[in-house]
Amino acid sequence: MKKSISPRGFSAYRLWTQLPRLEISFLPDLLMFAAAMALFYGVLEVGRAWFGPFTPEVEISHSLWALPAYAGYSLLRIAIAYILSLAFTLVYGYIAAYNPKAERFMIPLLDVLQSIPVLSFLPGVMLAMVALFPGRQLGVEAGAILLIFTGQVWNMAFSFYASLKSIPKDMREAATIYRFSWWQRFVEMELPFAAIGLVWNSMMSVAGGWFFLMACEMFVLGSRDFRLPGLGSYLQTAASAGDTRSILWGIATMVAVIVLLDQLVWRPVIAWAEKFKVEQVESTDTPRSWVLNLFRHSPGLQRIRNRTVQPLREKLILFFARERKTDEVTQASPWKLWLTRALAVALLAGMGYAIVRVAMLLSGLHKADLQEAGLGLLATFFRVNLALLLGALWTIPVGVAIGFNPRMARIAQPLAQIAASVPATALFPVVLLLLIRVGGGLGLGSIALLLLGTQWYILFNVIAGAIAIPTDLKECCSVFRLEGIERWKKLILPGIFPYLVTGLVTASGGAWNASIVAEYFHFKGHIYTTTGLGATISQATDNGNFDLLLAATILMAATVVTVNRLVWRRLYALAETRYRLES
Repeated sequence: MKKSISPRGFSAYRLWTQLPRLEISFLPDLLMFAAAMALFYGVLEVGRAWFGPFTPEVEISHSLWALPAYAGYSLLRIAIAYILSLAFTLVYGYIAAYNPKAERFMIPLLDVLQSIPVLSFLPGVMLAMVALFPGRQLGVEAGAILLIFTGQVWNMAFSFYASLKSIPKDMREAATIYRFSWWQRFVEMELPFAAIGLVWNSMMSVAGGWFFLMACEMFVLGSRDFRLPGLGSYLQTAASAGDTRSILWGIATMVAVIVLLDQLVWRPVIAWAEKFKVEQVESTDTPRSWVLNLFRHSPGLQRIRNRTVQPLREKLILFFARERKTDEVTQASPWKLWLTRALAVALLAGMGYAIVRVAMLLSGLHKADLQEAGLGLLATFFRVNLALLLGALWTIPVGVAIGFNPRMARIAQPLAQIAASVPATALFPVVLLLLIRVGGGLGLGSIALLLLGTQWYILFNVIAGAIAIPTDLKECCSVFRLEGIERWKKLILPGIFPYLVTGLVTASGGAWNASIVAEYFHFKGHIYTTTGLGATISQATDNGNFDLLLAATILMAATVVTVNRLVWRRLYALAETRYRLES
């Protein structure tokens, strides 16, 4: 029997059919709109707090309801510090890679800076920022962000510098033939070639930000309280009070934030960076991300890209591609030359004054102090290199296995981020108790403690190097049946070598950094120490012996520079010449 529709029902039915349907393609736009509104609200709240008056004493709540806000504050500080680190990396690495005169000073300086402990920057940076923004909470926040920056930036800068130095010669010749401007070379060749290493070192840097969060948010100098509300201060306060329940909830919140970052940020970025892999045969098993797929099917993002990003990109290319007349010789005006000379003379005079003052301070040292620093240098040098060797023994095979297997990487990547993000200082008491019960003391335990802060740099760089090996080279080895040791000698080790050097350099700096804590540790009212330069520096700080502190710091910096000259620079040159990926 045929069903009839009344005129009233027919009009309602036609009206319903004419209404627009909510298609799945608009779901990314709705999600991004909601995220933008939440971000806008968060910016207003943070701006109101940061630009408000300085809070002399901050009460850190133990309530579980405070954890979401504290996690948001910490995440924002880490994000701002990462943006600053990325900008510094691109500028510093570019200048060091293409200016040989500057490279002689910039790379050793970078190595020295990464070997200086973050805690050494803490008092000076915090007091300077508070003086720069007197009476405002912004000063303390800026100080914490800059301290997180000092724990993030160095391995990113080394990675970008190493990538620029190892760009294949045929790619550079192609850019010259097509008359690329410096902007086109940077956007179309240099930045894409360095993308994979930069992405994985960015993950390591953010993990380092979580690593130093407890120290940066819990700073008290005498009677002055510079504590900040955040996840790091929550964990430190809970640990000081012995509140195990709050410690577990704080760690669980940190792990949840890291997992969310992996799903919403790093996994999409890794899948996006796969297109920059230098290869002639596309891999059959590439990284995937549901977030990236969601963004790619967003009509709103496509409109924004077509109307704003693409025109801006074309204008920049046209602006930097303008040909300048070669017959115009620009000469510096006389006053600029004299200004440059005056600045150079002032700089030399300042350096000479500093050298004289340092010599006067060091003249008061006794022979016993110098012997202590010398023996400590030998002991720490042995521990640092042993920690590098032990870290490389397990991170190289594991990193290669993860890089060669995207399915394994989906599971191992967030686990490695979580392990690298957990503050090693929180694990030191547990390791120390085990060593006391087993035997061996801190002399043996300091090597294990150094591993906690250094091995992740090697692992993340090895993973990046294994991922960057072209698929056609892997298939070529399979065709010629290169397996086992031959495969490692002909493909794997040469392919990951530039990334491995970067990982070892940054791990070395991290090991020298961690020696300050690993060789001299306060635990339950007792001081556990062993012979080492890090212990000398920490003990001199506790005793107020600034002469010995200065001598030990100079000795550590001189050792780092010497190792850089004799070892790391030669390895970088080897990676640039012999193990460069080119036809």
